[in-house]
Amino acid sequence: MESPLLRRYVQAAAHTHKHIRRRPQTQQCRFYATPTDSQGDLRAAPPIRMRSDYNTSSQPRAQFLDDNYRSTNRRKYDDEDNREVDLHSLRIVPSSPSYFTATPQYTDDLLHLSTLSRRHQLLPVLAPGQAPRIAWKTIDQYKTELAEPVRAKGYNALLKLLKQLNYIHPSLMPEEVKTTLETFKRDVQPYLNVPKPITVDAYGVSVAVGRRKSSSAKAYLVEGTGECMINGRTLFQYFGRLHDRESAVWALKSTQRLDKYNVWALTKGGGTTGQAEAITLAVAKALMAHEPDLRPALRRAGCVTRNPKRVERKKPGRLKARKMPTWVKR
Repeated sequence: MESPLLRRYVQAAAHTHKHIRRRPQTQQCRFYATPTDSQGDLRAAPPIRMRSDYNTSSQPRAQFLDDNYRSTNRRKYDDEDNREVDLHSLRIVPSSPSYFTATPQYTDDLLHLSTLSRRHQLLPVLAPGQAPRIAWKTIDQYKTELAEPVRAKGYNALLKLLKQLNYIHPSLMPEEVKTTLETFKRDVQPYLNVPKPITVDAYGVSVAVGRRKSSSAKAYLVEGTGECMINGRTLFQYFGRLHDRESAVWALKSTQRLDKYNVWALTKGGGTTGQAEAITLAVAKALMAHEPDLRPALRRAGCVTRNPKRVERKKPGRLKARKMPTWVKR
């Protein structure tokens, strides 16, 4: 059975539904890029003039101007063009996108080398070990030149790209790659120093110089019966140790030429061990001037390459280079 209250709500809802005003349906109007009869001719939109005032917080960024605005306000335009530039409204744009990094110049160099490596990656390269030897700038020189805190890991990545570009065939290397490589080379290239060849003079004598530690020796080698004079004394008189005597003539002994050449050497500096090994290198160089075919045998005997080892310096707080003082508990 219906209640009077429910009947009253139903009647009120029906009365409200009758008096609702429906929205009129309007016909959609579309315009196309191609002119039609109903649309008319197409014309360009009015120009947009940007405002460059300093205080633009309460002003619109752009405004639409009429076509005749330029002609009617020509004087205003001329005044704006001739007025002084407000330095407060200028914004300096950095020339490099890496300006806001800690190392902008290094980042630009790395990106430039990466671009060159990617651009010329299809060019023919030399065989491994055949690229020209180049002494690149050290990390200290590079950091001093840029005045930037470049890390060793980042500089190694730079050197890796430089070595890749250096392997491009010299006859096909682009000019931009050559110019870039020149900026990373040292001022003095030690690999361009060609040693002066040792020759045998008209008297059959070859002269060579050898060094070891702080000792230096100059040896004169000539064909003979095996005599050896060092600073005007015989080998047995100058060196008391057997090891030093064998070291001085080791180049002749290892090649079985001990009784075929005479040696006259001048040595100075250092101790007996350093002088003996300096004579070894000098005699080996002089012997290769007489017989160049003995180079492989002398290299296997260790007589061709200079020994760069030196005595390690003493450190403060230690007894020697590495020896620490005895620890005492009390």
